[in-house]
Amino acid sequence: MNLVGANNNPHAMPTEDRAWVAKARCATTDPDELFVKGAAQRKAAAICRDCPVVQQCGAHALDNHVKYGVWGGMTERQRRALLKQHPEVVSWADFFSTHGVRSAG
Repeated sequence: MNLVGANNNPHAMPTEDRAWVAKARCATTDPDELFVKGAAQRKAAAICRDCPVVQQCGAHALDNHVKYGVWGGMTERQRRALLKQHPEVVSWADFFSTHGVRSAG
């Protein structure tokens, strides 16, 4: 995924933590396509289907409380709902692994 913005800058993450970015289906996508509003987010999330790093992407967005854009196949609203439903989660990567959850539908 092309990560942009202060919270979304892959260069702000340690190298080992951002290795997944290059494997994302959206790595060559125009970031503007993933930072849309409202119902257009559901359509934008379609690019995440079958992405090999969908869990890492979703976990990154949730762990870092990324507010905007489609991440891990989840809209802004879906991520807010998960954060509200599970305030106890410290690591979303661990949560997804433990619960067998794939973040994109």
